[in-house]
Amino acid sequence: MKHILIKSKAIGEVHAELTEDKNPNTTKSIWASLPIKARANTWGDEIYFSICLDIKTENSQQIVEKGDIGYWPPGKAFCIFFGPTPASVGNDIRAASPVNIFGKILGNIAILKNVEEGDEIIVNKAE
Repeated sequence: MKHILIKSKAIGEVHAELTEDKNPNTTKSIWASLPIKARANTWGDEIYFSICLDIKTENSQQIVEKGDIGYWPPGKAFCIFFGPTPASVGNDIRAASPVNIFGKILGNIAILKNVEEGDEIIVNKAE
């Protein structure tokens, strides 16, 4: 298994595990592009930021689970889902449009609420 660290001043660091079984091309592309440094955007309980990758749709889905990490092809964005978004219906956590899920946050997901628009985010391989 591959592990990453997501860091910002607001959260310190959060660990995540990448999954290769469902979307192997997405996972391999993200892993190869690390480290990533970007400014956070927020949309409800989602953090997302553009990355310099153009990954095609791969087994994408619009309804995701709390803690999922995905790649949003239309926005070329890395997305972290930790609760409802403006597109959510009922208890569903819903992306703006289908995303390629490639990982899962491990540990305290609630801390992600501390990230604000414009915060610097660094994603790197865990050692």
